[in-house]
Amino acid sequence: MKIISIVGARPQFIKCAPVSVELRKEHEEILVHTGQHYDPNLSDIFFKDLRIPPPKYHLGVGSYSHGKQTSAILEKAENVLVKEVPDLVLVYGDTNSTLAGSLAAAKLHIPVAHIEAGLRSFDRMMPEEVNRVVTDHLSSLLLCPTQTAIQNLANEGITKGVTLVGDVMVDALRYNIASTEKKSRILTRLNLKKNDYYVATIHRPGNTDNQQNLTSIIEALGELEKTVVFPVHPRTRKYLGKYGLWDSLPGNMRAIDPLGYIDMLNLMKHAKKIITDSGGIQKEAYILGIPCITIRRNTEWIETLTGGWNVLVDAEKCAILGAVLADVRTNADNTVFGAGDAAVRIARVIEEAFPRQ
Repeated sequence: MKIISIVGARPQFIKCAPVSVELRKEHEEILVHTGQHYDPNLSDIFFKDLRIPPPKYHLGVGSYSHGKQTSAILEKAENVLVKEVPDLVLVYGDTNSTLAGSLAAAKLHIPVAHIEAGLRSFDRMMPEEVNRVVTDHLSSLLLCPTQTAIQNLANEGITKGVTLVGDVMVDALRYNIASTEKKSRILTRLNLKKNDYYVATIHRPGNTDNQQNLTSIIEALGELEKTVVFPVHPRTRKYLGKYGLWDSLPGNMRAIDPLGYIDMLNLMKHAKKIITDSGGIQKEAYILGIPCITIRRNTEWIETLTGGWNVLVDAEKCAILGAVLADVRTNADNTVFGAGDAAVRIARVIEEAFPRQ
């Protein structure tokens, strides 16, 4: 088969790495990078860390409003699909790249396979929720990470082409976790002691674009006694500067550039707790067994909430502090997202759905 995989953002690079390995054993895979994440620290370094094959096409879309970015990816992806005429288009997650890639394929009557199908936050104010719902309804193969995702699809009347495959981020994490100690020097570089620091990542518009929310988050992190390592997303840096917060970050906060996968994995692995608004990082924290505080009102990864391992809080200073300082007296079930064989399962499902003639 000729399969086009469309990626454009940090989590998609992580997910496509193990899947590409499996697909290329038997099929021709063409990687298309939309350029949605274009900062080298959010793109190039992941291709290097994860040994992802270089993309055949780089659409170079960059950062725009949702409508402009989606339409630009749609137009350019369509040109690639018309030229390559693939048997299948593979999309990941819930970004504008996901939506535009699936829409371009569907309009050309090319089957779409959606990895991470069926996730729902049930909050249509989140652009990611709109993207994932529309993509699921356009897809022929819905490759689900959890049983909850399958039930969500059934509730929307989608049962055909639905398969539980597990989560490919487990594949990536388990493949790379053993080598992080040898490859990563991030703890030494930042002079950190294991289990004696926090990691914080903030990038969602609801937190960054709202001055009151971002100020409350920074004030809460600043009152923690331990060091807070803060890899700063370009969007977050922009608004920290706009609100006058960048030059007055609390002394315990170590603001650094975004990290590659190996360094970030090692940093999270040895953190006391993680504070984030990222979907991927809250899940990685759960798999690693690190307590997580998610500064959002909802999550598409509801499995992580079991036993209080992941806690949802509003962007309010006292709520954040209370959640960070609370004890967690339970264990995370790190098998809920699969056994680390999702990529193999995905390749098998594709081959069974499109048998060789």
